[in-house]
Amino acid sequence: MTESLDNARLTAWRAYIEASQRLFTRLEDDLRVASGLSFADYHVLVLLSEAPGQRLRMGELAGRLVFSPSRLTYQVSSMQRRGMVARQPCPEDGRGSEAVLTAAGLLALREAAPHHLHSVRTHLMDDLDDAEVACLTMIFTRLGRRLQGVGGTDAALATAPSDS
Repeated sequence: MTESLDNARLTAWRAYIEASQRLFTRLEDDLRVASGLSFADYHVLVLLSEAPGQRLRMGELAGRLVFSPSRLTYQVSSMQRRGMVARQPCPEDGRGSEAVLTAAGLLALREAAPHHLHSVRTHLMDDLDDAEVACLTMIFTRLGRRLQGVGGTDAALATAPSDS
């Protein structure tokens, strides 16, 4: 049997779970009210806007979002219907396809970004001092790297069947 957490770690775990869920919900609610975008929409738009040629292979995008292929297909199809992204064959490999940011998607991102930044600042960043920001960065960078390297890697998750 696995050893239980001591009181300090249990308190930290529960505080993290509850606060992170509240934070995510608040950020997504603010984003939807300000722009009509979901957090997933916004994240896709950000990743595509930062990619060379504003395009990413579907598999790479799924890995970066930590989405299964079917979940990404659903997400991209929804955004495609709204004109924010296009899906095109991959020029280097006719078997693959890429998600491509459209002008409408870039405009949606540019309009949503200031509101989202304000929400992130208001609900998280403005309450942290420099040492706390550095600590969060260190913790989540290390955690992210470790989670990418273990059995449940992002690549494995991106190829796993979706439950959603």
